Amino acid sequence: MQHKTHALVIGGSLAGLLMGRVLANHFDRVTIVERDVYPDQPVPRKGVPHSRFPHTLMLRGQQIFEQLFPGLKAELIDRGAIELDSMQDLVFCTSAGLAARAPSGLMLLAFSRDLLDWSIRRRLAAFPEVQFLTKASVRGLLTNAEHTKIVGISLHRHEDSNIEVGENLYADLIVDASGKASRTPEWLEALGYQPPPETKVNAFVGYVAQIYQPPSNLSVDWKMMFMPSAPPHQRRGGAIFPIEGDESNPQQARWIVSLVGGDRDYPPTDEEGFLAFACSLPMPILVEAMRQAIPLTPPYAYYGNENRLRHYEQLSHSPARLIVVGHAACLLNPTYGQAMTVASLEAMIVDQFFQHHSIDDLDQQTHSLQKQLAKAHQEAWSTATGMDNRYHSTQGKPISASSRFVSWYWDQLMEIGINRASVHHTFLEVLHMLKPSISLFQPSILAQVLVHAFSKQWRRC
Repeated sequence: MQHKTHALVIGGSLAGLLMGRVLANHFDRVTIVERDVYPDQPVPRKGVPHSRFPHTLMLRGQQIFEQLFPGLKAELIDRGAIELDSMQDLVFCTSAGLAARAPSGLMLLAFSRDLLDWSIRRRLAAFPEVQFLTKASVRGLLTNAEHTKIVGISLHRHEDSNIEVGENLYADLIVDASGKASRTPEWLEALGYQPPPETKVNAFVGYVAQIYQPPSNLSVDWKMMFMPSAPPHQRRGGAIFPIEGDESNPQQARWIVSLVGGDRDYPPTDEEGFLAFACSLPMPILVEAMRQAIPLTPPYAYYGNENRLRHYEQLSHSPARLIVVGHAACLLNPTYGQAMTVASLEAMIVDQFFQHHSIDDLDQQTHSLQKQLAKAHQEAWSTATGMDNRYHSTQGKPISASSRFVSWYWDQLMEIGINRASVHHTFLEVLHMLKPSISLFQPSILAQVLVHAFSKQWRRC
């Protein structure tokens, strides 16, 4: 009888769900192991503590999600998600002023993380190959007798009686998508392998968010507002993200108002301090909107926003049939909104791998697949750490001429993007991962940057 193939995903958050979706194309059975209990409605859950904060699905990610789950965009809009033009409907408040606004065709979808996760889980549950195993914790990895490949996991299931029941679960592929708290490095050590080397960049960025109900008679020409920090001189920022309404009226949009501070300049979590922090921002547009809206929740804080890269692709000796994805491999400062799109890029890499390789090829090709996965987060890692390196107190930042040049170049782009819509349009395409960052150095933009910088220097003289 032919062997029924089985893939096992550790972690049922978004990265794990996307992996489950693509693995269902290539395995007879896919099991997603999750410690949490999934809610029946799109509401916050314990395993995603940052779900109360703004989440951006970049346009590249939106395209991939729609490819994996056809009709998802229409479904989200039907449930209250807001579609907006990234350039026309978004007020981008740079340190140099308001970025140029014009119709761009770069249509962004705004919604809560809870709605997205819930919608994806419902879609994935309809796949006959996929099984969710909730209230279960992974305690370790199982190997073959030669310790050359991972063949399963040691599992503890949490029953309603609070008694833990242990069992082993075997699979042909194990994917660690367990996020920031991943224990794979210590599991590998326990098996006699070296843990992956790590790179950390921490700018001590924290943010606090609160959900508001905007007034029905609000008269503004924008749907979303983004006022990023501009370190080293401006370490505070804020944003207003529209999301769907509550269960009683999903089409009545709400706002997530988020405030951010780097260099340990964290926004307060009390109402008065939250408003005072908003008042300190360089432009009054955000706090003026807040004062017209009604707070629906208390402020929520999230301070664990460091960047951490675990270099599994650099391991010269690692077991076959285990790959690590999402925040378990590359933890990104969520302030820049890249993680969901990176997870979708990783999912496509795994899908493409199995389109050209058999499952048995994993014995020799696992490390090659992990190296391919590392490429999915290179651009996002460079962007997030490049911005965080600008803060004064950042730990782990490189001191190099190239990093200083990139920082200088970024400032010039922000300045010329105020009056040049074409430059800002290209910037947004890079931000949404539709184009590589090298696009911002194309001759036409580079020339404008150099002329702008020379003109500034000439005026000073």
